[in-house]
Amino acid sequence: MVDVESSQFSRVEKGEFMMTGMLASVRNLEEANIVCEGGADIVDLKEPDYGVLGAVPLDMMHRVVDALWEKCLISATTGDLPANASAIEDQVMKTSETGVDYVKVGMFSKQHIENCLPHLASCACKGIAIIAVMFADLDFDMDYAIQTAKQAGLRGIMLDTARKGSGSLLKHKSILQLEYFVNRSRQNGLLIGLAGSLTVEDIPAVIKAGPNYIGFRSALCSSQQRTSYIDKSAFQEVRSSIPILAGQNSASRKI
Repeated sequence: MVDVESSQFSRVEKGEFMMTGMLASVRNLEEANIVCEGGADIVDLKEPDYGVLGAVPLDMMHRVVDALWEKCLISATTGDLPANASAIEDQVMKTSETGVDYVKVGMFSKQHIENCLPHLASCACKGIAIIAVMFADLDFDMDYAIQTAKQAGLRGIMLDTARKGSGSLLKHKSILQLEYFVNRSRQNGLLIGLAGSLTVEDIPAVIKAGPNYIGFRSALCSSQQRTSYIDKSAFQEVRSSIPILAGQNSASRKI
């Protein structure tokens, strides 16, 4: 696993500079190699055939970590899990044991946020870097969610969309709302990500909101279909639209 404390991206977390990185969601080692070599700041393991935050098999997580741990930061989703705190904690532990740097957990409902999010403190206190994923197209109390994530000791928080096909993040939240989400999260010491069917055209507006990273899947794929495969030219179009983090080359996350 990458030493996050000595990595360039940890400097973003600590606020030493305010540039925005790129997260690229992939489903297997082949796609992970493409985005890592192409300069993604975080390689995010997610299986779109299994849902919004579908989890790739644990053995695939191990394969990607074994191959790329010296080259890039790696995150992984835990799946579209029901609001069962025990089941979520169990999956967080299993995902973390693969060696990924960040574990992304979906908060799909009020029950998830109120009943499950606080219990993630038991995982966070073990040193697991957890990112809580909220959804812009589902109703939730933004301030409550941010404060609860902080109190649970989570590493960060992300705003995505749950209903793929219902429009991008910018259809559901204005730039002012995104800026509020980012600023409140940052005030609470959280790493911040924004995602949700974003296109190349959306990048300047989303960067204006000031997140630590922007996440992509559909925009990187053939025919802009999230269940298709990563297209190198589509990836490079997105990558070239986001400034490279200071001190980073375009092909490696090893510092």
